[in-house]
Amino acid sequence: MTSTSYDERRTEIETYFDRTAADAWSALTSDAPVSRIRQTVRAGRDEMRATLLSWLPADLTGLKVLDAGCGTGAFSVEAARRGASVVAIDLSPTLVELARERQPTDLAPGHIDFRVGDMASVEGEAFDYVVAMDSVIHYDPHHAVEVLAKLAANVRHGIVFTFAPRTPLLAIMHAVGGLFPRKDRAPAIVPIAEKRLYGDLGDAPGLATWERGRSHRVKSGFYTSQACELRRQEASAG
Repeated sequence: MTSTSYDERRTEIETYFDRTAADAWSALTSDAPVSRIRQTVRAGRDEMRATLLSWLPADLTGLKVLDAGCGTGAFSVEAARRGASVVAIDLSPTLVELARERQPTDLAPGHIDFRVGDMASVEGEAFDYVVAMDSVIHYDPHHAVEVLAKLAANVRHGIVFTFAPRTPLLAIMHAVGGLFPRKDRAPAIVPIAEKRLYGDLGDAPGLATWERGRSHRVKSGFYTSQACELRRQEASAG
């Protein structure tokens, strides 16, 4: 993951979430009053988080989970409450610090190790499950698949992630966003056609021993995201 375009994109995302949108993201991921538009986004994210959690074992005791792009840590907390040892990593130091502040004290036997950095920086570290909720949606499809494939090399059971499905609304929003001055833009969500994404996943050498599992789309006002499950084939699980 050393291409210039990936590095530039990562820097844009880090700057946006760590500085430009930190306060808004803090409010969105809390119980604070927000606009009607952001209420739909909050509801959509809550539904998506519940979906991804439902795809993991109810009892995660003794298992290690990577929360890639953890934001303010809501998913990490729920996984830890099931007993997981969670590595929660995000590009934004501000959001990670907020996640630490919000961390409950009643997580035993679970545990959360909050880190600042790129999800690719844990390459080589072993996990039972990897969760990437709305964290690869800002990258081009080939970059998203590349980082998932690299992580997969050391994942024992499953990867669940979300992507922005290509819909007419998202295509329009993506086009309109490009009209704003660069300094005023959020890192654009990159809509991906399902057929292309699944084709790229199937062609990725690092995912040759993996199979696609469940899929679920969440649409809530201005929030549209699709969950995808990847499972290590039983014959290759070791």
